Amino acid sequence: MIEERNITEITYFILLGFSDFPRITAVLFAVFLLIYIMTLTWNLCLIMLIRMDSHLHRPMYFFLCNLAFIDICYATSTVPKMLFNFFQEQQTITFVGCLIQDLVFSTMGLSESCLMTAMAYDRYAAICNPLLYSSIMSPTLCVQMVLGCYMAGFSASITQLCAIHQLQFCGSNVINHFFCDMPQLLVLSCTDTFFVQLMTAVLIVIFGIINVSIIMISYGCIVISIMKITSAKGRSKAFSTCASHLTAVTLSYSSSIFVYLSSSSGGSSSFDRFASVFYTVVIPMLNPLIYSLRNKEIKDALKRLQKKGKYC
Repeated sequence: MIEERNITEITYFILLGFSDFPRITAVLFAVFLLIYIMTLTWNLCLIMLIRMDSHLHRPMYFFLCNLAFIDICYATSTVPKMLFNFFQEQQTITFVGCLIQDLVFSTMGLSESCLMTAMAYDRYAAICNPLLYSSIMSPTLCVQMVLGCYMAGFSASITQLCAIHQLQFCGSNVINHFFCDMPQLLVLSCTDTFFVQLMTAVLIVIFGIINVSIIMISYGCIVISIMKITSAKGRSKAFSTCASHLTAVTLSYSSSIFVYLSSSSGGSSSFDRFASVFYTVVIPMLNPLIYSLRNKEIKDALKRLQKKGKYC
């Protein structure tokens, strides 16, 4: 007779969030709410602009549209719950809710990592093979690449979730963070977490090291191609087409690597929590600005939209 195993004795977790800063609770709430509203507004506006302007119906902006969608989901997986908990006496989240939050957060994060790699390849094709760009980056390939990013992110996250679900949580249920994430859950487990840690290491290699390597190789080829351009104006124009993506990649990877490698206790210190805010809340707000402020085509699209509004 097979004995039925009790998967977990804990039905909910307590998210401490920023409760150790009671004097600035209202200020933190207002700041995070403002950032979240700007994240939704700017990313939604970018999606609508790309969809409405036919001049932006190209691979680069197709990827950018999906990046904006991922950033909305990425921020929404953590921020609303964090805002809701600010004025709750007991900031709880159910065990199932915690797993779902981690699933969505992880899926969006890993999908964005893959999408950044796809965007680097797009810039490589545009600069290193400009004459063949249209045939290389066909609409079918772009759709397949984006779907592959989502499928890769979800598959890895659901595998990770199944591994977490096999752990037992029979001790403390207090998470010293503002959302459920892998390091915090592993700290609370009262069973051996070696397999989950090994799986996490494999995912880091696949989605971190491999993706970063592909991006670096792509930009290495881009730099070589740009240096071959004789005119300074041509080099500047070529570099400007990929400067925004390079900035976004640098911010995203550097902040997440810093947070996950700087902490030896599952990211539970006050500094780690505020650092986590940067890549979970601030970066999704900054991405549409990074890709828009110095992008002449998006500025031209906004001008065309304004002209249409005047004639309507």
